[in-house]
Amino acid sequence: MSAYWRAPLLAVALAAAATPAIAVEPFDLNGLIAAARKEPPITIYDSTGKIVDMAKAFSAKYGLSATGQKVSANSQLEMLLRESQSRNVKGDVALLTDTPAVIGQMLPAKVLESHLPADLASEIPAGYRDPLAISVNANVWAYNTEIHGASCPISNVWQLTEPEWRGRVAFIDPLTKGTYTDWFNQLAQHGNEALTAAYKARYGKTLVPQQKTAAAEWLAALAKNAPLVSENDDRISDAVGAPGQKAPFMGLLSSAKFRDNADKGYKLGLCKTLEPWVGWTYTKLALIAKGTKSPNAAKLFVRYILTEEGLMPQMQDGKLPTSQAIPVPKDEPSGVAAVLDRLFPYDAKTGLDDWDKRQDWQDFWQIHYKR
Repeated sequence: MSAYWRAPLLAVALAAAATPAIAVEPFDLNGLIAAARKEPPITIYDSTGKIVDMAKAFSAKYGLSATGQKVSANSQLEMLLRESQSRNVKGDVALLTDTPAVIGQMLPAKVLESHLPADLASEIPAGYRDPLAISVNANVWAYNTEIHGASCPISNVWQLTEPEWRGRVAFIDPLTKGTYTDWFNQLAQHGNEALTAAYKARYGKTLVPQQKTAAAEWLAALAKNAPLVSENDDRISDAVGAPGQKAPFMGLLSSAKFRDNADKGYKLGLCKTLEPWVGWTYTKLALIAKGTKSPNAAKLFVRYILTEEGLMPQMQDGKLPTSQAIPVPKDEPSGVAAVLDRLFPYDAKTGLDDWDKRQDWQDFWQIHYKR
C-alpha cells in the first residue's frame, strides 16, 4: 500500500516529541557491517515473540549474532533501568510501545537513545524520526462473525455501555498496560467532540456529562457495565472469536490476534463501520541502550527493521510500517489497512500529560469498574 494513508496519523504522532531536523552523518553500510562483526552479540527486547525469528534472520543476513527476547513493555522499562543503573547492559536494543515512558523517563535519564539510519532518513516522516518509531500498532473492536455474519452487531461505541452488552465486552485491564490509560487520556484530550457527536447520533439528544469530559463519561459508563478485563489479548480473542458460542463478547484487541482465525479456526470480524472510531493506535519505538558494548550492531539492527524484509514478520500481524517505502502486506489478517482513516490516532503533543496522568486514570477506572 502506498504512503497516502499515513498522513492523518503522522500529522499528529510524536509531534511534540520530535525535535528539529537532526544532522545525519555520511552513511557507509559496508563499514557498519564490518564494525558490527567485531562486536559482541546483541540482545533485542520486544513485546512480541516474532522478535526471536527476526533476530535469527538478521544474524543470518549479516553474519553476526543477535538474540531476540520477548519481554513485555512494562518489564522492559524495569529491566533497562536496572541495567543502566548497574552499568551492566543486557538488552542492547529495545522495541518499546510505551511512548510516554520513553519521552518522560528513559530519554531524559539517558537510559536509551534514538538512532535514525542516515540512508533511510528520507523514508521516515519527520514526526516519527526522534524518537524513532518503526511501526504504528492498532487495537480494534472485533465481533464474532459466526453469530453476526458480515455486519458488526453495534454501530456506535455508546452501545457498549447499554444493558444488552453488560458483562459482554472484553479488553485489556487498564491497570496492567500503560497504553490503555494513555488511550483514556488521549480520548479526554482529543476525543470529546467525536464522542459527543456519537452520543447525539445514538440517543437523539445532547450529552450532558456528569464527568469532566465526554470521554470520562463514556469510560465511566463502560466500566460500570461490567466488562471482562484480561492481562493479555489471548483471553479476549477467546471470548470474542471462539466458535460455537451463543452470546459471544464484543472485544477490543490487537489487530495481530486476527491470525487466530487461521491458526485456531476463530471467527473474529473487524467492526469496520463503528462510530466514531473502529479502534485506536499507538507507536512502537526502536531505541538503543546507552552503554551497549555493540553500538554498531545495534545500529545495524535498527536499520534492518526499517526495511520490508526486517519488519515483515510483524507487518503480517497487523503492524503498520512508518517507512513510506514499505507497503502493507495484502494478506494482513485483520483488514485494518482498509480503515486506517477511522482509527483514533496517538497524538504525542500530550505525551507527557499521558505519562503524568496514568495513576489518575487507573484510579478513575478502579472507582467506576464493576465486575
